[in-house]
Amino acid sequence: MNTASSRRQRGVLVFLRDLAIIILIALTLSTLVRTFLVRSFYIPSSSMENTLQIDDRILVNQLVPNVQDLQRGDIVVFEDPGGWLTPRAASTTPSPLQWFLELVGLSATDSGEHLVKRVIGLPGDTVECCSPLGKILVNGEPVDEPYLKLPSSDSPASAIDFKVTVPEGSLWVMGDNRNASADSRYNRDKPGDGFVPIENVVGTAFMINWPLNHFTIFNSRADLFHDK
Repeated sequence: MNTASSRRQRGVLVFLRDLAIIILIALTLSTLVRTFLVRSFYIPSSSMENTLQIDDRILVNQLVPNVQDLQRGDIVVFEDPGGWLTPRAASTTPSPLQWFLELVGLSATDSGEHLVKRVIGLPGDTVECCSPLGKILVNGEPVDEPYLKLPSSDSPASAIDFKVTVPEGSLWVMGDNRNASADSRYNRDKPGDGFVPIENVVGTAFMINWPLNHFTIFNSRADLFHDK
């Protein structure tokens, strides 16, 4: 083998080695990010319209609630507390491309075992419906909820009346599409009496990253619940 050919071969081997190292580092960093910092989910239902649309992809901050505190108004992704979701048919095996995109965080993971709702009540809060003007009350104070999707402007914030006190270590959550959301109100007969254990929370949604025409960075809604 002549010297020029040997150099080319060594060059190709060095390139392949460096490429493999770069891919390995990228996959390792992506896995660490997905495990500890940010995770992607897709939206399978209309329960959070018009804030979130079916098939939107969202990014979730996994530092909440372990590092950062939960706040009223946060949009949270959480594991089913038990019986909230209907049994799913066996899912299809993802294609190699889908598997790779999920691995590196460029595609949303399966959201079939998780739910997305908005935090209305924190531990110790009393949440009830409704005020004389049809608003949710948190600790006796009415809450303006501009994100709600309701049948009409004079519809109450909940089609059913309720009054609960959120136990320690739990949340009271509701969907923005208030009359089409099987949220805490409609799971009172399930384990946990409709409350979501904080330990079930995966994190808070902070961005819609797909499709691009839905791109949104969520602002905190905690100010709507001030002095509660």
